[in-house]
Amino acid sequence: MKLKRMSYKHKNNKFIYYVKNYFRQLIPSSYYQQKLHTKLKSINSLNKHDIDNIEDRVNYYNKLEKSVPLTKPTRKLSELKIDKGLKAYFFDLYEYSRYFNQNYEGHFLFGDITKVYEEPALVKSRPITDDNTNSVLLKWNKIRHFTYVKGCKTPFSQKKNMLIGRGKVHPSQPHRIKFLEKHFGHPMCNIGKVNNNDLNSKWLVNRMTIDEQLKYKFILCLEGNDVASNLKWVMSSNSLAVMPKPKFESWFMEGLLIPDYHYVHIKDDYSDLESKMQYYIDNTDKAISIVNNANKFVNQFQNKDHEDLISILVLDKYFKKTNQV
Repeated sequence: MKLKRMSYKHKNNKFIYYVKNYFRQLIPSSYYQQKLHTKLKSINSLNKHDIDNIEDRVNYYNKLEKSVPLTKPTRKLSELKIDKGLKAYFFDLYEYSRYFNQNYEGHFLFGDITKVYEEPALVKSRPITDDNTNSVLLKWNKIRHFTYVKGCKTPFSQKKNMLIGRGKVHPSQPHRIKFLEKHFGHPMCNIGKVNNNDLNSKWLVNRMTIDEQLKYKFILCLEGNDVASNLKWVMSSNSLAVMPKPKFESWFMEGLLIPDYHYVHIKDDYSDLESKMQYYIDNTDKAISIVNNANKFVNQFQNKDHEDLISILVLDKYFKKTNQV
């Protein structure tokens, strides 16, 4: 099981990630602040389609329209430090916040955030609601969440007509428990939990590498504490993501995913799982269409220059709308 956990194929290189980010700490932020204007103006060199797409994404992540002063206790950028358990969040913020005045302040809510804060706050995740404006999304913990499949040799038609599901299941996740209660042992499902705890010991199964999971036509993408962390790599593959309509979203904009267009949609009670799987087994053309739509959706996150620019623009808008610029 440990060897499966150490399989690095299709995953981000943590060593390079941390070396690069520790190195950034050695260069004064004043060096980068001189480049902010040039960074912001670089959008003007793009074509109209790219500009429109970038502006749409910035306004999706940061929905603030009116100026909102921060009245509750905040932290300055200069006060943020590397926290052992949240290093990736700090590094992902600093990659872009270094371009701004380090006296700028904000609410920086690291971790799995499932509620909307009282004032505009920077977060990794937020509930998908009409009233989530105060939750401003940034691409945080991307070393774990933003991984993609780098090629898959098995054509969809040759994959197993089954659902594969591997992940941790905790007592605080009744939706994951419910899925195992309903479908563990089903002939069309190879599912289970990979962590030891007091939950049903029969559910404990061996870990599987991403390549092993890609031998299946259907891959379970259930939300955990917030979003489903495997959704990005599944949607970049030629297998189908299977899940209920998401309740939380991140930089991946899960709130824009269309049921049965980007993923195979199942009911919240999971009662239609078998019938939905059988439909796409019988209608391969419909299944491949979803795969293509999912791949196209993922492609927008794989342009590093655009991702950098959008991140900077989201922060710039946050500081402007909180009356700091």
